[in-house]
Amino acid sequence: MAGGLNRILYVEDDPIIAELAGMVLTTFGGFDVRHCASGADAIAAFPEFSPQMLLLDVMMPEMDGPQTLQNIRSMPGGDAIPAVFMTARVQVHERESYMQLVAVGVIPKPFDPMTLSDQIAEMWRLSSAVAFQDS
Repeated sequence: MAGGLNRILYVEDDPIIAELAGMVLTTFGGFDVRHCASGADAIAAFPEFSPQMLLLDVMMPEMDGPQTLQNIRSMPGGDAIPAVFMTARVQVHERESYMQLVAVGVIPKPFDPMTLSDQIAEMWRLSSAVAFQDS
């Protein structure tokens, strides 16, 4: 586990991608991952699961990843949770728009299963360093 990171709320509507990423994050990263297949499910799961990090697909039906993040940010405790987007939409202007939502990173799809846990751990470390500097 990455220095105190245990619980990740993972929002992904594609069941194959969700299964692979979830398996990698739990098996290799040692994380407790709660998968939600939609933004609405993530919003409902957020208070009870109390995640330390959000991992969000960008393109989802009904409520996309950025909308899901905005909704979670408005919930008690939601404004302090580091968020990472996982998406095939990684052009410079798209990445900039995700970062304006106060995301700590973007992981391009297709992702490398062998490095996914390490990428998440590094983003957690970076977000913790920034939070420490801001306080």
